[in-house]
Amino acid sequence: MSNYKLGVEVTSAHDLMPKDGQGSANPCVELHFEGQKFRTTIKEKDLNPVWNECFYFNVADPENLPNLALEAYIYNVSKTMHSKSFLGKVRIAGTSFVPFSDAVVMHYPLEKRGIFSRVKGELGLKVFLTDDPSIRPSDPLPSFDPVVNNPPQVPNPIFDPPKERMSEKRHMFHTVPKEVHHHSTAPISEQSVKYATDQMKPEPPKIVRMYSAASQQPVDYALKETSPFLGGGRVVAGRVIRADKPASTYDLVEQMQYLFVRVVKARDLPAMDASGSLDPFVEVRVGNYKGITKHFEKKQNPEWNEVFAFSRDRMQSSVLEVVVKDKDLVKDDFVGLVRFDLNDIPTRVPPDSPLAPEWYKLEGKRGDKTKGELMLAVWMGTQADEAFSDAWHSDAAAPIDSAVINAHIRSKVYHAPRLWYLRLNIIEAQDIIIPDKTRFPDVYVKVQLGNQFLRTKAVQARTFNPLWNEDHMLVAAEPFEDPLILSVEDRVGPNKDETIGRVIIPLQSIEKRVDDRVLYGRWFNLEKPFIVDVDQLKKDKFSSRIHLRVCLEGGYHVLDESTHYSSDLRPTAKQLWKPSIGLLELGVLSADGLHPMKTRDGKGTSDTYCVAKYGQKWVRTRTIINSLSPKYNEQYTWEVYDPSTVLTVGVFDNCQLGEKGGNSNGNKDVKIGKVRIRLSTLETGRVYTHSYPLLVLHPSGVKKMGELHLAIRFSSTSLINMLYIYSRPPLPKMHYTRPLTVMQLEMLRHQAVQIVAARLSRMEPPLRKEVVEYMSDVDSHLWSMRKSKANFFRLMSVFSGLFAASKWFGDVCAWKNPITTVLVHVLFIMLVCFPELILPTIFLYMFLIGLWNYRYRPRYPPHMNTKISHAEAVHPDELDEEFDTFPTSRSAELVRMRYDRLRSVAGRIQTVVGDMATQGERIQALLSWRDPRATAIFVLFCLIAAIVLYVSPFQVLAALVGFYIMRHPRFRHRLPSAPVNFFRRLPARTDSML
Repeated sequence: MSNYKLGVEVTSAHDLMPKDGQGSANPCVELHFEGQKFRTTIKEKDLNPVWNECFYFNVADPENLPNLALEAYIYNVSKTMHSKSFLGKVRIAGTSFVPFSDAVVMHYPLEKRGIFSRVKGELGLKVFLTDDPSIRPSDPLPSFDPVVNNPPQVPNPIFDPPKERMSEKRHMFHTVPKEVHHHSTAPISEQSVKYATDQMKPEPPKIVRMYSAASQQPVDYALKETSPFLGGGRVVAGRVIRADKPASTYDLVEQMQYLFVRVVKARDLPAMDASGSLDPFVEVRVGNYKGITKHFEKKQNPEWNEVFAFSRDRMQSSVLEVVVKDKDLVKDDFVGLVRFDLNDIPTRVPPDSPLAPEWYKLEGKRGDKTKGELMLAVWMGTQADEAFSDAWHSDAAAPIDSAVINAHIRSKVYHAPRLWYLRLNIIEAQDIIIPDKTRFPDVYVKVQLGNQFLRTKAVQARTFNPLWNEDHMLVAAEPFEDPLILSVEDRVGPNKDETIGRVIIPLQSIEKRVDDRVLYGRWFNLEKPFIVDVDQLKKDKFSSRIHLRVCLEGGYHVLDESTHYSSDLRPTAKQLWKPSIGLLELGVLSADGLHPMKTRDGKGTSDTYCVAKYGQKWVRTRTIINSLSPKYNEQYTWEVYDPSTVLTVGVFDNCQLGEKGGNSNGNKDVKIGKVRIRLSTLETGRVYTHSYPLLVLHPSGVKKMGELHLAIRFSSTSLINMLYIYSRPPLPKMHYTRPLTVMQLEMLRHQAVQIVAARLSRMEPPLRKEVVEYMSDVDSHLWSMRKSKANFFRLMSVFSGLFAASKWFGDVCAWKNPITTVLVHVLFIMLVCFPELILPTIFLYMFLIGLWNYRYRPRYPPHMNTKISHAEAVHPDELDEEFDTFPTSRSAELVRMRYDRLRSVAGRIQTVVGDMATQGERIQALLSWRDPRATAIFVLFCLIAAIVLYVSPFQVLAALVGFYIMRHPRFRHRLPSAPVNFFRRLPARTDSML
């Protein structure tokens, strides 16, 4: 029987429908789940009842939870009639069930039971899963007795409501205690797609056009379509050509054969030193490659349990030697070895179980038996093997310390912490006490959460009860490690502050909310931060306190990356998550033509790895040592919740390997380039195998650092769900009901990136801060002359179609092509006579344009374009300005020149904005009587126009106006028309500008 239980806390209801004929109701809640029923107590004469009662249901089959649902019915109980009437219901799908640690109280709008039923109001529920064996299921629902009103006897170790509760009007703050146990939900099976393989000759890469010819960039910077042979078969134009052979689970990468050697332990090793001790380690050798385990001090029965992987393509020997040695200062002593013929080593293909290790007797150098045994497991496999990610790789065989390599070269999957917005409203303080009674305190509050600091404005408290009423937002990350610290400070003098008191609030005790419901305040007692005289403390009792509203917002999505390249748009609270709509699979195949990033043994080389980010999941491939054309062939999978998201893949040079004489760049990993792919531009089910140029902007200009070869497939689980998402707002509801300002979002994004970088850098191996910041575009908000020009020309290209249509219509009015003008006149007459055809004609025209453009639809993911980015012909000084630090590190004269240039550009922008404002103000001046004569003329014109339009057919007037606009040039004057002259003479507010 399953230990899982579904916990349901019925908190309250709001604004229920009156049902007792006296403007009120006697509500209770019935809960139904998998044939089990529970009921709350009855709240008499209450349209806003509060229950705070908890129930537990048995879960028979946890794997069947997504197919189940919890139903909550609210009934009005009539004691006189011994009956119940329906007030509303709530249905919660099993996909929304989360562990207790993720559960928050959610208020669900009540639904109707039938077409003719009338309901209103909301029901507050907290639904969670638990596997705590100490929790017993609630008692079954007894026969319904409207008169009995006893609370259910439910054991509730998780939620224990306080015995004394204030009335709703006086209830200021309520915190739900956190659960101390960790509950896990049922395991979710991962989907994997298998294909067959087919042997075909590789085709040469095809260069595909990225944009229209107008924005064509150099061929070397263009995307290249390839047809690689992957685990699923040959990929040709996005389609997989399968064969009869069984496919690998890794069907988006090329299969790579590896020799795996697991060194488990040794026993009964002989003593080698004169003191009778032994410092053993194992050396695994295949040809020129060797891997070394750690060594133990004075241990004859060591345990290593380390795995080594040797690429079969690089093997230059048919013999594997596993040698046990004794660590010595001068020369390591030989203890014994085990030899294997590579032709006799078995092959393991997952999902076969791992190969069992066995004991091998050690041999001497001449093949004679020696003392001791070594436990090993040796097999042939691919990168799909479970041991692949934890293995030492022959790709890392270089004259570098192996201990350092093992810490920094392995492939890993990282999960970024779940981020919350912390909303803090600092209202007031009471009974502020300061040592100097002759002055009024100048008080402010300093707030600290981890490395985040902020402060309120200073207020002079003449009544010793300062009032601030300031709202602040901070970012918190799970698990909540740092508490929220508030210090009340008194500004005694310039640069001299004294702490009056402080309060420390653990984040675990702060209420979570998922909507914009009213947040009630709570008083916190301030603690004295320093030791004072005991007599003085008795005489002057310290009873200061501070009034706060504080909560963790679960209804927002915490932005930790640029809004243009967001990879996740879900809210923080897991209960608000919708089911996934698809699967994203990425195969990181290889890189080619990389630029050398360091020098080793007199030759340029690179030690590269790739990082891919989508949602909260970051992946890092293994580091390939000493290669400018590394082959990774690693495959990763993400669940997709929104197609309007972006996958980012970056390539970096590992500078943490500790080699001497190398360019370690201050021990920062060097960025080589990155690729962004928007999922909505991908066709579902198609395999994209393109080679992406790694374009990076350097102070010397744009440079191609190499090419990255990827295989991408976006699979949709439900087309209907995906199409439905296009009708939903991209961000969660709270971003629209209670929006944050642009400045707030930018500040909070910077804090979120720093928190994510700090957490990921604490993992092993660490994902370094410079990598996280580069992948998250942390500097995207900084000023750049190049970006400003690029954005301006992007704006111009958006309106280019409008400008082209305006120019074409100008040519029609000028009769440059009489045949076209006559045809336009005919079409115009048809639309005037039959105005009901105007909108159908417009939509039919757009439909035909869409069908025509379908032939030219892009067959490739979009990629970075140097011409659109204005990176090809950018001035060197503008590049130097873009790469300058913030604040600037350049000389005063250079900064002055750039400031004057910025003033010139801003002046032109200012002029354009002013001209647009002037036109709008002239429209306002038509009826504002700022120019009494002009307004009088316009008002008289409106009266005449109203009479004429009333008595004249609209078609006739429209035809006259159209013919007048398209009249022949011989009937035109060179001077502007009277309406244009009249409009230009209208006043604007430029006269009032200083």
